[in-house]
Amino acid sequence: MPRWTIVALLTACSFGTIAAQGQANTQEKGQENARTIASRVNPSYPPLARRLNLQGVVRLRVVVTPEGSAQSSEVLGGNPVLAAAAQDAVSHWKWVPGPKETKEIVELKFAPH
Repeated sequence: MPRWTIVALLTACSFGTIAAQGQANTQEKGQENARTIASRVNPSYPPLARRLNLQGVVRLRVVVTPEGSAQSSEVLGGNPVLAAAAQDAVSHWKWVPGPKETKEIVELKFAPH
């Protein structure tokens, strides 16, 4: 595939993520209490994203165990180039322990510096 095609596809994917705004951790609809994040790891900015000057927000649904560890995550939106870095970072996050498993919505903002 020609390089310009890859750049065009990645740029098109990023337009949907630039408009997304929000908090780092928001409450899932229907859930009474959102879990508090005890520690977080910042995502690494992917080299390809840096070269293409991509920015945007990746939105994830994270299943958090009662002990406070991320069990799994699902990408709800964002640039695919940035999504893997977001999922990797969130897999190392810790939440305050709770009485049961919860699903948390997390948004991570990426901007080249």
